[in-house]
Amino acid sequence: MSAARQAARRGRDRRAEIIMPPPGRDRFAPGDTPRVAVAGGGIAGLAAAVLLAERGARVTLYEREEALGGRLAGWRTRLADGSPVTMSRGFHAFFRQYYNLRGLLRRTDPGLDRLRPLPDYPLRHSGGLTDSFARVPRTPPLSALGFVALSPTFGWRDLARMDARAALPLLDVRVPEVYERFDGVGATAFLERVRFPEAAHHLAFEVFSRSFFADPRELSAAELLLMFHIYFLGSAEGLLFDVPDEPYPQALWDPLGDYLRRLGADLRTGTPVREVRPGADGRVRVRTDAAEDLHDAAVLALDPGALRTVVAASPDLGTPQWRDDVAALSTAPPFLVSRLWLDRPVRADRPGFLGTSGYEGLDNVSVLDRYEGEAARWAARTGGSVVELHAYAVPAGEEPKEVQDRLLDGLRRVYPETRDARIVDARHEWRADCPFFPVGSHGRRPAVRTPHPGVVLAGDAIRCDLPVALMERAATTGFLAAGALLARWGVRGQVLWTVPRSGRSAALRALGGLARR
Repeated sequence: MSAARQAARRGRDRRAEIIMPPPGRDRFAPGDTPRVAVAGGGIAGLAAAVLLAERGARVTLYEREEALGGRLAGWRTRLADGSPVTMSRGFHAFFRQYYNLRGLLRRTDPGLDRLRPLPDYPLRHSGGLTDSFARVPRTPPLSALGFVALSPTFGWRDLARMDARAALPLLDVRVPEVYERFDGVGATAFLERVRFPEAAHHLAFEVFSRSFFADPRELSAAELLLMFHIYFLGSAEGLLFDVPDEPYPQALWDPLGDYLRRLGADLRTGTPVREVRPGADGRVRVRTDAAEDLHDAAVLALDPGALRTVVAASPDLGTPQWRDDVAALSTAPPFLVSRLWLDRPVRADRPGFLGTSGYEGLDNVSVLDRYEGEAARWAARTGGSVVELHAYAVPAGEEPKEVQDRLLDGLRRVYPETRDARIVDARHEWRADCPFFPVGSHGRRPAVRTPHPGVVLAGDAIRCDLPVALMERAATTGFLAAGALLARWGVRGQVLWTVPRSGRSAALRALGGLARR
């Protein structure tokens, strides 16, 4: 691959790192093609299935839902006005640091033309202040200095009040060392130790902690520091991001499904895996409700709850300690996505995505017709708008209808022009299947490799000693899981990219090193 093409795939950050796979053949020889099961059709499972199928393996992908995409799946529904639309589980940001996810999407969209950049990621505080990232420089340390200079909530006086020594670890985050040092500390406790101002606490929670669908008081500080590194202090890609220009199925997963079928993969949606049994001969039996299939290897790319269930139902799988570690995987608290089809537009200057703080549980507001084609066509036809509200980490015991009503009240406070809008239709999605990384949990998190060489794990809950998180961790572990199997057979895996695995400059690393003394 030419240097120009490599740079295009990597992004603008010249310090992004390349991770080469073990050497091997380009693909399997005819007649020497193993059968591999992939359980889970989300990002991790699709990444694994694509790499294996590209190398010539005979892939069977099992997905319990009727559609691909996992937590980014979509499905058709019909509104009260008769309009057919696509519903999903809510907004996701495709950051420019998501090198491996974007590499997966390039299989069917080489120029990433189906992703559309949003010009800003503003954060609105209920007190009236709004932070913006549109004009913040992208390259550290200018990004940090620029943010302080431009932010109304985090100024030079706040910077002077911080405990500089306690903040030094932010300058040189290293994986996996960050877990060894900070997994035993809560995210909130770390920020209090640093003496972040209250408004900056909210900023950190909205941009980083809340991305994990978790209460930051319970989230491991190691994950918070890693997020700061990936998005702010360790990468020159910045905090702006892209979004699909059509609903997830049409823009992303249907094309990837067609691509897999052209490669010869067998896609079995609506088919949950119930049990996995590794045999003495190294092969793996996968049981579904309809059949028991024999494979040469298996990738388990499941969310934490599904992985716990499958392992519990598979007594021959793993060692007692490994099974206990899988059983200990945590699931984040429930979250709510409310999508509203309104009879009138929101104000023309409203952004496509707005983070919010201090609005009684409302974490962000998306105006889908600003960027999604299907929503824009509905809005143009009806004169209305399509708005989506998120509430992360909803406390236990909350009455769903009350939470939904609070989010609607929050929307009307944030965008007052919606107070008189009639709701043409609404959909409310309650889910509780995202991984959670509580304080002190990293040491028990299962890795890609398992006690069985022919069974590997993938997903955003799986341990990965690279600076990746969320959707990028899912894609990266999917490629790593497939690569681990391919290496057994002498076939080359996937070239991966990551943000730098330590501080960007010698000066920053030297300052960060002071905290280790």
